[in-house]
Amino acid sequence: MWRSGQRGRNEVTCIACGDSVARSSAREYDKFGDRWDREGKEFEYLCKPCDRERCHQPRGNLEAFLEDVETAADDRDRETFLATYLELAERGDSVEE
Repeated sequence: MWRSGQRGRNEVTCIACGDSVARSSAREYDKFGDRWDREGKEFEYLCKPCDRERCHQPRGNLEAFLEDVETAADDRDRETFLATYLELAERGDSVEE
């Protein structure tokens, strides 16, 4: 059986709502979308209700786009991040293009 390196870790924090839940009641979330390639990874977790609410469709290049937005927003604040996200999303490109 696979082990995820979480031995001795009984509770995890849901990245969506912040609740602490039993590891056995959580779902692994791999932001790169490849949970089967486990070597050297640390997974984040979602509680079951938050996992059911999220979109399970492929994300394409969403993670790379969010990294571009974060760089362009210069880690200033949430409002700057959101404004930058909307600006880049409306243009339909990334910072590097």
